[in-house]
Formats: sequence, structure tokens, C-alpha cells
Amino acid sequence: MATMGSLKWFKMQPLRYKCELSSWVSLRRFTHSNDRGWFRSLFVHKVEPRTDTHSNLLSKKETSSLYKIQYHNVKPEYLEAYNSLSAEVQNRLHHDKDYPCEVVGSWNTWYGEQDQAVHLWRYKGGYPALTECLNKLRQNKEYLDFRKERSKMLISRRNQLLLEFSFWNEPAPRPGPNIYELRTYRLRPGTMIEWGNHWARAIKHRQENQEAVGGFFTQIGELYVVHHLWAYKDLQSREETRNFAWQKPGWDTAVYYTVPLIRSMESRVMIPTKNSPLQ
Repeated sequence: MATMGSLKWFKMQPLRYKCELSSWVSLRRFTHSNDRGWFRSLFVHKVEPRTDTHSNLLSKKETSSLYKIQYHNVKPEYLEAYNSLSAEVQNRLHHDKDYPCEVVGSWNTWYGEQDQAVHLWRYKGGYPALTECLNKLRQNKEYLDFRKERSKMLISRRNQLLLEFSFWNEPAPRPGPNIYELRTYRLRPGTMIEWGNHWARAIKHRQENQEAVGGFFTQIGELYVVHHLWAYKDLQSREETRNFAWQKPGWDTAVYYTVPLIRSMESRVMIPTKNSPLQ
């Protein structure tokens, strides 16, 4: 036979479950609201539907320059010989008016992938200039001999074709001594326009010390990749310059909205070779 206490306990169960259900619903609403608020904070700036390719919207139309970046991983014992051989060929092409290309800069990686050479070329006239240059090089016996000799020194190589952001400086020769940092950002597909919109405002915060050299995005090769090239007197100057940017209103906002667009990022600190126009 049920006691008065047990009957009272049974009568109170619906009230108890009702209170627990109400608390659970309130918690879900709070969590859902917070989740949506956090998620929306990543996309506060509305991005309008695109009506053109990001290459047309973000690049410098007035110059029509195409860039090529090369990464050559060299056998350690051949690095010095490789630098000498590359400098000789680059100087010839750079000063030969028959070839519509020029060396923007050449470096050896100091921090990052070791025994690596990085070369940045500019083709004034875009893809037609690149095609003309390649066709002429295929008929150039000296260049073909150079490639054969160079192949003995390399472990691997890869390249990318790039366009220049319209709001960045065009790379120009500069005196040294400097170190150079190549910061590479791999973006989520579809976010290049948003990246460009934020950096068009942010770049003004990184101009006072003349550290901004060039900004590029890939057209052929690994896609949705951005390269920012910076110059500093030394590593200490790099740290001070980067820290100083955080004192400027607006820089923190640019970082806040661009970080969620990045899949991965990489930094190379490079030393210019003797023949590099960027010293």
C-alpha cells in the first residue's frame, strides 16, 4: 500500500519534468543564439554576388603584367654553383630587349625550406608576353644548355602564375641590405574578393616604413593562394614594424575579418642573391 510520502513524490514528478524541460529549452535557445552570433561575427561584412572574375576585379588593368614565381629546391652541395649559373642567365634575359620579361627578385630561403631558391619574374604584356618569351627560349641553344646543366643541381621545382593586387605597390628595385619575408596564405575557395576588400583598407597601415614590396594572387598552379612580399632591415626591424601596426586603428579589424578566410599560411624569410634587383 502506497504511503502518503510516496504519493506526494509521484504527484510532484510532472512539475519536476516540466521545470527540467523548460530549463533545457531555455539553454538550447541561449546556445543556439550564441552559436549564431559567433558564426555571424565571421561574416559581418556582406559580400555581394560577383558579376566578374576576381582576377578582373582585383588586378591592375593598366599594367597588364603577369608574374611568375619559381621555387627551386637545390642539392645542398650545388647551391653556390646554382646561384652563379642562374645569375648569369637571368642577367642576359633581363637586359635583352628581345625577351619581354624581367627579373623582379631572386632569393635563397633563410628560414623555411632550406637550400631553396625563389625567383620572381614579370612579363609586361601578360599572357602574350609569356608565350612569346617561352617560344623564343625553346629556340635558344644557350638556354637549353643551361636548363640541362641546372637539372643536375635540382631536387625539385615548381612554379605559379600570379597577378598583382591593384592596391599594392608595384615591386621596384631597392637598395640593400634587406631581408625579405614572403608570407603565403591559402584561402578558402570563394573568399578572394572578401580578402581583397579588407586588405585594400589594411595596406595603408603597413606603408610607413616602406616594408610593403608587392601583393599577388595565383592564376595558374595552386589556386586561391595569396603572396605578400615584405622587406625589412633585419629580424628585429621586422618584429618592431609588425608590432607597431597593432597600434593603428583599423589593423585589428582587418586581421579579425581575414583570419577566418585562411585555410593555412606560411612564412619564408629570404636573403637576396647578388644579382637580385631587390636587395
